[in-house]
Amino acid sequence: MSSSPNLNESDITQQLEAALSGMSAADLERAAGSGAAPAPPRGQAGQEEPGRIRGVVIDVRGADVFVNIGGKSEGIVPLDEFNPDSPPRMGQVVELISHGLDPNSGLMRLSFRASKVDGDLSKLKIGEIVKAKVTGTNIGGLELRVQGVRGFMPMSQVDLVRHDDFNHFLNHWLECEVVEVNRRGKNVVLSRRRVLEKERDASRGQVLATLEVGQIRPGKVMRLTEFGAFVDIGGVEGLLHVSDISYARVENAGAVLKEGQDIQVKVLKLDPERGRISLGIKQLAPDPWDAAANKYRPGETVNGRVTKLMNFGAFVELEPGIEGLIPVSEMSWTQRVLHPKDVVKVGDEVRVAVQNADMQARKIGLSLKALASDPWQTAAERYTPESKVSGVVMRLSDFGAFVQLEEGVEGLIHVSQLSDKRVRHPSDVLKPGQVVEARVLNVDVAQRRIGLSLKPPGSGEAGQSAAGAAAATPAAPPKKRKKPLRGGLD
Repeated sequence: MSSSPNLNESDITQQLEAALSGMSAADLERAAGSGAAPAPPRGQAGQEEPGRIRGVVIDVRGADVFVNIGGKSEGIVPLDEFNPDSPPRMGQVVELISHGLDPNSGLMRLSFRASKVDGDLSKLKIGEIVKAKVTGTNIGGLELRVQGVRGFMPMSQVDLVRHDDFNHFLNHWLECEVVEVNRRGKNVVLSRRRVLEKERDASRGQVLATLEVGQIRPGKVMRLTEFGAFVDIGGVEGLLHVSDISYARVENAGAVLKEGQDIQVKVLKLDPERGRISLGIKQLAPDPWDAAANKYRPGETVNGRVTKLMNFGAFVELEPGIEGLIPVSEMSWTQRVLHPKDVVKVGDEVRVAVQNADMQARKIGLSLKALASDPWQTAAERYTPESKVSGVVMRLSDFGAFVQLEEGVEGLIHVSQLSDKRVRHPSDVLKPGQVVEARVLNVDVAQRRIGLSLKPPGSGEAGQSAAGAAAATPAAPPKKRKKPLRGGLD
C-alpha cells in the first residue's frame, strides 16, 4: 500500500463538498452519524483488533482510496480490495474495518474486503445447507468459496467414499452443510458428506420396502474388504462377496473394483431381520459351466493358464470362470514331482489333456504328462533280465536303494541284493548321487517296477523271485515259517 500525499484542509473540504453534492438528506444524515470509531480494544498479544467503521469515499489516487470517516479524520483503503467491475465512486458510503494508524501518513488503515467477509460470515449459520464452489485442493481436502467467504472441506467430508484424487471436483458447485464458522480466521468448515448421508437415510425406507430377490439395481462401491465389497444400492448397503464378483477367480476385490465405482448388481439374498443383503455381479452374465460339457470332453487337448498352486496340484484357467486341476501325479513321466512349483508357476501358459470332467461338481481333471511319451511303455525292451545297466542312486530307504536308470524310470536294489554279505542298511554300501552298475532281475511294466542287483550272477539267487528275494542257502534246513522281505518283495 502506497503512502498518501499530504492534503491541506482546503483541498479536503473542496473534495468532500464535491463528493457530497449528489447525496440526499438521508444519505448526509447517515454519513454525518458515522463518527470516528472508538479506540479498538487490545488483544492478548497486544495487537489492535479490527473495528467496524463507516466512511465516505472522497478520492482515488493511484492504488489508494481515501475515505472520510467523520469530522476531519481520514482513512486509506487499498484499491485492489474493491471489485474491478464496480470501482469505488466519489461520495459512496462504505463499511470498513479499522487496522490502526499508518505511522508514515498518520491516516487510519482501513479494509473494505475484511468488512465484506465479516458481513458474509455473520449470515452463515452452523447446520445451514449452502452451495459452495470448489476453487482448489490441498493435502487436507478442498478449498471453496461460499457467499464470498473462504471455505474448507476436509477430505473425509467430501463424499461417502474415499477419493485418491480431488481434481475432478475443481470448479464444481457442491451442496454442503456448514459445520464450523471461524470468525477470527475468516473461514468456514463445510461438509458434503453430511448432506449425502441425510439423502441416503431418507431413501433407505423406500428402498427396503421395494427390495426383492432377483432385482437388478444400480449401486456404488462404498468400501472394500478382504472378503468382498460393500455396495450402496440407494440408501442401504449390501455385501458383494468376492466369489460373486466374477466367474473367473478373484483373489482380492480391490483388483477388480474401486471405491466410488458405479456398478450394476443383482439381489441374491435378503435377511430383513438381521439387516443383511447379498449381492452379485457374475449372476448378470451366463454361467460358462452351462456350455462346458460340450467343450471339455475326456481326451481333448486344450490350452490354459496356471492360476494357483497347491501341494496336491496346479489349477489351470481354461476360460474365465472355468478351471481344471493338474494333480502332481499327472505332471511328468520323467520327473519325481514333490510340488507343482517344480514343473510350473503361476501365470504359465500350458497345453493339457482333459482326463475327466464332472460338470455337476464343476471339476475337470487335466494332465501334462498325457501329452508326452511314457518311457515305461518300452521299458521291457530296454531292460531285459540279466542285462547290465548303469544308474544314479537317488534315495535310500530301510529296504533298499532307488536307482534312476533314465528320466522317469527307476529301479530298486533290495537290501538283500546289495552284497553277498549281510547288509544292515543300504547306507552301509551306497550313498545318494553315487553311480552304480547293476544287473536287471526283472521288469514289471504294469506295476512300473524294475528289480536290480549288485550281486554277481550265480550268487544263490537263481530260482528266486525276480523281484529280488533273498537267496536261500541249499545246506540250510528248511524253515517252518518264512518272514517276508522288507519293502514288500517276497
